[in-house]
Amino acid sequence: MPSDVTSSKPTINRLVVIGLGLIGSSLAAVARKNGLARQVVGISRRESTLEIALQMGVVDRVEPSLAAIAPELGFGDLVVIGVPTLTVPAVLQDCFEQLSADVSITDVASVKGSVVEAAKAIYTTMPAQLVPGHPIAGSEKSGVTAANSELFVDHRIILTPNQTTGAEHLKLVSDLWSATGAIVSTMDVQEHDEILAATSHLPHFLAYSLVDTLAAMGDNREIFRYAAGGFRDFTRIAASDPVMWRDIALANRDAILTILDQVMDNFKQMRSAIETGDQDYLMGSFTRARDARNHFGKILESKTKTGINSPMTEKTINYAVSPGGNAQGDLRVPGDKSMSHRSIMLGSLAEGMTEVTGFLEGEDSLATLQSFRDMGVQIEGPDQGRVVIHGVGLHGLKAPTKPLYLGNSGTSIRLLSGLLAGQSFDTELTGDASLSARPMGRVADPLRQMGAAIETAEGGRPPLKIKGGQSLRPINYQMPMASAQVKSCVLLAGLYTEGQTSVVEPAPTRDHTERMLRGFGYDVITQGNKASLSGGGSLKASRIDVPADISSAAFFMVAAAIVPGSDISLRHVGVNPTRVGVINILRQMGTSIELSNEIEVGGEPVADIRVRYGALKGIEIPEDQVPLAIDEFPVLFIAAACAQGTTVLTGAEELRVKESDRIQSMADGLITLGIDAQPTADGIRIVGGQIGSGEVQSHDDHRIAMAFTIAALRASGDIFVHEANNVATSFPNFVGLARQIGINLTVTQS
Repeated sequence: MPSDVTSSKPTINRLVVIGLGLIGSSLAAVARKNGLARQVVGISRRESTLEIALQMGVVDRVEPSLAAIAPELGFGDLVVIGVPTLTVPAVLQDCFEQLSADVSITDVASVKGSVVEAAKAIYTTMPAQLVPGHPIAGSEKSGVTAANSELFVDHRIILTPNQTTGAEHLKLVSDLWSATGAIVSTMDVQEHDEILAATSHLPHFLAYSLVDTLAAMGDNREIFRYAAGGFRDFTRIAASDPVMWRDIALANRDAILTILDQVMDNFKQMRSAIETGDQDYLMGSFTRARDARNHFGKILESKTKTGINSPMTEKTINYAVSPGGNAQGDLRVPGDKSMSHRSIMLGSLAEGMTEVTGFLEGEDSLATLQSFRDMGVQIEGPDQGRVVIHGVGLHGLKAPTKPLYLGNSGTSIRLLSGLLAGQSFDTELTGDASLSARPMGRVADPLRQMGAAIETAEGGRPPLKIKGGQSLRPINYQMPMASAQVKSCVLLAGLYTEGQTSVVEPAPTRDHTERMLRGFGYDVITQGNKASLSGGGSLKASRIDVPADISSAAFFMVAAAIVPGSDISLRHVGVNPTRVGVINILRQMGTSIELSNEIEVGGEPVADIRVRYGALKGIEIPEDQVPLAIDEFPVLFIAAACAQGTTVLTGAEELRVKESDRIQSMADGLITLGIDAQPTADGIRIVGGQIGSGEVQSHDDHRIAMAFTIAALRASGDIFVHEANNVATSFPNFVGLARQIGINLTVTQS
């Protein structure tokens, strides 16, 4: 996976750009404009190009060849190879013969494998001074006259160094690109070429082929005259430089042919379906494509609304929060994340069509949805919270063609482990950096006891590799730690056994899985702290109304709890008895909470919740409430910081293995803000006081970021929350609702 690079302003002596096409001349222009190098030198074989570059002020100096300036170059100088891909080897040969090892070298070719192979052939090994690079930026225009000093702003620059790359050379190149306004990432060479073949190279070739085909048809003037906007937008890229794309096609031949073969196979199937009138195939193909594109679009949309750009231009999002706010409003928070995950999973395994309303369109839930699409399930939506799932039955999933990427979702990876342990095919489950650091042994261990074959990475962490075709056996599992995810994982694996699987939990945890299984017509027996089911049954399609998420509502419940004169109503919130710990704890601390309009929807209790200020007092949180509020503790710690006296939490060791170590992360932030917070092995001791100001780290944990945002309501000064990107995973419209209740929140990027 790509990783971002943190850079500073470069200290370049001479920047030498060989080849003054669009990319090379634009880089020279921004370097000269922003003073990124003491001298910017342009090299081109065409005298006219050099004259124009000087006239436009793109460069300080021009030379006809590298040999003319090579003797002057040394440490602190950077040579950028900006020629067409197939010409790069010739320039590398010149660099080998004429430059000292102190000179840094990079390139801008779209294919990195060919550059690396050429370098190894010329230098006999990958030279430390060479940092292969690829700026993902462009224009329909080309040549030095198209030079644009803003071309790279908020665009991704991918560098592909390896273990031999010199650190000082990598830093110089990274700093240069970062100073142009670009986002710098590093990536493996092969991964780069494979990804770009699918996302950039192939679309260009398809556009060229389509335009070439239509241009050869009869009176093509009529064809192009009536072309709609979609045709114009798609074929715009066919106006790119033919020489460049010829070189890319040949340099990245293997990766392009692989993806091109797959597309051609799909075209053949589509042609056959059209010829034979196969409506089902066409409908399935078009629906999968539409929904996959909508899934991608919704992720981009959620990132944009929260201040994040596209995946190719992603920056770190921070919250700057000023003190104050009246904490008043009438709100509907997003749908319950736990139920949204489970509705997709069980709806996919049911027989028939399941309709879901109130679905949470956050990144975590969308990752689950996409995973089941990748396993052949036709899913329509989401569209304003409505999802239609065409279930394939317990044994109808198909082998995915790639690892299932689950983003930041611990619920997805742990529950899916149980479902996939009983399938006939192999799967691999991956996630982002945060998920990849979280322990998976607590689900892998009981699944192995059931006969599953599961491999984890070092330390029992993702990725998880699950071997299909195993015969699972039922177990009676005594859980060492209360966890709804582990319980659900074992029960879902139990669907694929012969006999009864039971889970005994040390304390009550959320029971959404048991309730939803019953809603799909599957018998689950609950006796005290033991849940049991027998394998071999089937799930029948159902209709699911997902209520508002009490975990999301908790942030605004605490907002009302800590602000005198507050009054917040939260509508249609799920109040499952295994999830109401936050209500019980806040009431015990002195908050006024009223429930009204209590009804049951799809087996789940739902109510409107009104919360008003009451002078808070510190308490010893009852251990029987811990599993009922496990996700709400970050914001409950803010309530404790505003209470009179001391609040003590014990029995919550699970908080140390969430998206972050939430005990330590919250303690560190509270201490920064002037609150006495002492972490323990399984909890924390918080002495209420005046919340101050300062910068706190969220450690990419969305609940930490939102909790400290709420803290600003009672702060004496500004609070700056670092790394709030993942808020969108569970609460896409948090920023808007926070502002609605009076929180002075500004989203910044770094």
